Amino acid sequence: MPTDQYHEPAHELSDSTRTFARMITGLIEEAEAISWYEQRISVEKDAEAKAIMKNAQNEEFKHFGMDLEFLLRKKPAWREMMKIILFTEGDIVAKGEEAED
Repeated sequence: MPTDQYHEPAHELSDSTRTFARMITGLIEEAEAISWYEQRISVEKDAEAKAIMKNAQNEEFKHFGMDLEFLLRKKPAWREMMKIILFTEGDIVAKGEEAED
């Protein structure tokens, strides 16, 4: 089944580039699902339904993290940049500037 995730002819891309594109697409899809659940949770009145939605959203967070970790393992330069930004204290923008250097 064809998708529009490629900007170059798929048959010209290496297997690793195609896998990378699939994982990026997966990351995007997980982020969208997290957002959709956040919106649903914010308006849901039924406590049980809200609890189920929160549980489902946590699964999406887990999948997002797994996709991100896969990508960071494939791109060591990205991992080094993220070490400067993620799980730190202080100004996020400043950390981003530091990571670019």
